[in-house]
Amino acid sequence: MAGYQNVTIVGNVGRDPELRYLPSGVPVCSFSVAVTRRWADKSTQENKEKTVWFRISAWRQLGETCNQYVRKGMQILVVGTVDVRAYTDNSGQPQATLELTADTVQFLGQRGGDNGGGSGSNEYEQYGEAADNISDIPF
Repeated sequence: MAGYQNVTIVGNVGRDPELRYLPSGVPVCSFSVAVTRRWADKSTQENKEKTVWFRISAWRQLGETCNQYVRKGMQILVVGTVDVRAYTDNSGQPQATLELTADTVQFLGQRGGDNGGGSGSNEYEQYGEAADNISDIPF
């Protein structure tokens, strides 16, 4: 029986996207997203947080759209499949990264409500790419 995987993340873009083309002409856009979880430690009442970084790959038309509109600091929702990649860093230490191949990307806005100097309340709404309301997310 075949398996099924679908991962949804909401986080902030960590770097501007990079678009490249494979020798076959297929575009692929890469960027990173930080997902931060915050909670209060029950024993100390201290506020804690943990950030997990995802490397995002968006292919074909979705990749070209992400390259055009995604910018560092934006809050986005990404749905896709995740894979773990192991590698050795420059100092020879083993490392791992989470790579998410995007099926869907929704632009939710700028970090801290800053619209990045755009002329409207949300510069991405003019492209029809902004989510209407985060409460519309079915979870």
